[in-house]
Amino acid sequence: MTKILVIEDQEDVRKIIVEILKAENFYVMDAENGKVGINLIQTEIPDLVICDITMPELDGYEVVTWTRENSETEAIPFIFLTAKSSQIDMRQGIELGANDYLVKPFTRADLLGAIAAILEKQDIINRQTQKRIRQSYNYINQSLSHELLNPLNHVRYGLKTLIDNYELMDKEEILKKLKEFYRLSEDYQDIYPNTSINILNPKINYESSKSFDS
Repeated sequence: MTKILVIEDQEDVRKIIVEILKAENFYVMDAENGKVGINLIQTEIPDLVICDITMPELDGYEVVTWTRENSETEAIPFIFLTAKSSQIDMRQGIELGANDYLVKPFTRADLLGAIAAILEKQDIINRQTQKRIRQSYNYINQSLSHELLNPLNHVRYGLKTLIDNYELMDKEEILKKLKEFYRLSEDYQDIYPNTSINILNPKINYESSKSFDS
């Protein structure tokens, strides 16, 4: 359920907004001034803040500035409520981080329309973020798989060569190859310290070397 915080010092206006939002099945919290609003933002982390500009204690500009300066709350979208409609006032709010403006008096449709637009944008951003996370995860998996398979394929090919040709190879050449495979196993173990590969186990290498000696 979407959590919305309404910060408005005019009680009658605040109650009307809260009633409209509750009727639309939003989870709604309200605050009578900016100071109380900041406390709720900090403790509740709402999905959206609807905030009046001119208020006692802290005004709307101060509330959005505080919100944008904190990592846990900086992405919360803001809708400003204001009786001012000048371009200068709106520009100031946008520059501080507001996402939209509603000029009083506004209608129910205006309010719900602004909320729907912002939540849709947030949903798009969240989907894009999740897509980038999945892409990064897939890339990391592919990179690790490639890094893992390369040394293993090299070892597998080398061991097969030893098995097929050990009768034609002298002991020094065989030992050189085994040392090379052991070095690769150590490199692998440095990358994946919690993984063990039986084929690279020193005990098995020792047993193999005894068979070559016989």
